Amino acid sequence: MHIPASSNMALDVAPVVLLVTVLVAAPLAYLLLVVVVAGKKEKPSSAAAPTPRDDGRRLPLPPSPPGIPLLGHLHLLGALPHRALASLARAHGPVLLLRLGRVPTVVVSSAAAAEEVMRARDLAFASRPAIAMAESLLYGRDVAFAPYGEYWRQARRVSVVHLLSARRVGSFRRVREQEATALAARASTGAGGAAVDLSELLTEYANAVVSRAAFGDESARGLFDEFQSGRRQRKVFTDFQKLIGTVPVGELLPWLGWVDAITGLEGKIRRTFEALDGLLEKVIDDHRRRPRGEGDGDGRDFVDVLLDVHKNDKEVGIQLATNEIKAIILDMFAAGTDTTTTAMEWAMAELVTHPRAMRRAQDEVRAAAAGSTGVNEDHVAQLDYLKAVVKETLRLHAPLPLLVPREPAADAEILGYHVPARTRVLINAWAIGRDPAIWERAEEFVPERFLGGTAAASVDFRGQHFELLPFGAGRRMCPGLRFAEASAEMALASLLYHFDWEAAGGQGSREGTPTPSLDMTEVNGLAVHIKSGLPLLAKPWVP
Repeated sequence: MHIPASSNMALDVAPVVLLVTVLVAAPLAYLLLVVVVAGKKEKPSSAAAPTPRDDGRRLPLPPSPPGIPLLGHLHLLGALPHRALASLARAHGPVLLLRLGRVPTVVVSSAAAAEEVMRARDLAFASRPAIAMAESLLYGRDVAFAPYGEYWRQARRVSVVHLLSARRVGSFRRVREQEATALAARASTGAGGAAVDLSELLTEYANAVVSRAAFGDESARGLFDEFQSGRRQRKVFTDFQKLIGTVPVGELLPWLGWVDAITGLEGKIRRTFEALDGLLEKVIDDHRRRPRGEGDGDGRDFVDVLLDVHKNDKEVGIQLATNEIKAIILDMFAAGTDTTTTAMEWAMAELVTHPRAMRRAQDEVRAAAAGSTGVNEDHVAQLDYLKAVVKETLRLHAPLPLLVPREPAADAEILGYHVPARTRVLINAWAIGRDPAIWERAEEFVPERFLGGTAAASVDFRGQHFELLPFGAGRRMCPGLRFAEASAEMALASLLYHFDWEAAGGQGSREGTPTPSLDMTEVNGLAVHIKSGLPLLAKPWVP
């Protein structure tokens, strides 16, 4: 589970909004084009005084490509900002200054620069900028987007100690194993030769695991049943996940803020929030009325735990209001569904297009579970190659390639460059994961690089190695790492044990042997998915 680490939400402006923006601003765009053609390129802003060095000299601002008036560098981002920003970093360096509309932004694209932000100067960069969508949908009281301060410290302690500790994550083992079995059963519907949309099945799995962990079995069944009401409620959470990965035009371009109203975005935000609030209020009321289990057993879900913290605030030392409980629960959904789904989706896509890696992963899990009717988490603990597959997938396909933006409250420094106070700082985890200065065969899927005896064998994604940062690092590191890791590994192990997999159609070759090909085109959102989904053929394996 990844607490939404994406500054994609600050960059993913819906195409229809961009179209309207271009149309209504056409005269202005023409004037801007004239300015650019005439060579009157905007110089990087230097309104903030550079930070003085100990020797009295002033630090320079980071390098910046030419921008255009009012829009700044928005036009350079394209449909896949993480790729565009990586390209800009290759041209201008690992610390880059951009202006995204009205928002000054520093982009970090190297492990050394990321380490300075998240370790050497972690406290200076520990805060978050105000994000309009988080304010609108998360009560302004969640963990992921909260500014650094007392509330954030308390809310994060609730998440780390009470919700997502190793003991608590372990208590949901039954949920993961049951849902992985259900996932395999749904995948078997394609055993007759019809393709299954594995992306859709993985989404159902991730939603089910998070729903049961957050609300408990009874409430999750009641909310997300197969009847019309359940479908409506699933759509509310789907809309929430899509919206949290979108930015209102007015956040970057205040002079075009009215576009959000005429395109219906403001209305959709309001309706989605009201529906979510009603659902969460009902769940919390139901939990208050029924007796709750004690300790860390399977009977206690996230709402149970948060209500206990709320009730015993003096003993626990943390005060949580009802809206703060709702915000933390929504963090879990935003973090634990779309992003976890994406990681599993890319892992299966890479394995299908690399048959030798697929065979090795299948042989490993089938040997570990020999004599069993399926896979459990005791088997998963033995799967070193599968864990290497997950690492390699996260290196190549960080679900949230741009980590949640940070913001220094005071003037700061990165690799000798001045970073003015209140500048957004984006860390391009995707670019760092593919940096050829760090990784041999950086663009290739090679899980073996993480096995024993290799230079990268000790590299992990737990915040100590800045060349691999899918969950971030430092104070603002994702607290849901264990939950995400356990959920993804259990699902992948089950799919690899029960089925042999092929792409649904087309022939291609990615490693010298003919293999059905997949369209690996990316699409941006809260997380970066495979645009065409994952249509696969599942052939049951019989021991």
